Amino acid sequence: MREARSGITRGLTISIIGLIGATAMAGLVGAGGLGDIAYQYGFQRYQPDVMYASILILIALVQIVQSLGNWIAKKLSK
Repeated sequence: MREARSGITRGLTISIIGLIGATAMAGLVGAGGLGDIAYQYGFQRYQPDVMYASILILIALVQIVQSLGNWIAKKLSK
């Protein structure tokens, strides 16, 4: 179990990032959330600043999750 912690952490990180992407896309079809804000206020109302801000928030969220997951996996592998 001890040897698998790093791999499990990396797999969990990838799963969380996939979940972030899926929820953003689900917002596009009416599920709400950040994807819905980007689509309804940014794209449909021609407010590119709202759309770009939403995209930057999603990118920052993915980068934070990826960096944190890599750091935790690196600490657990030693």
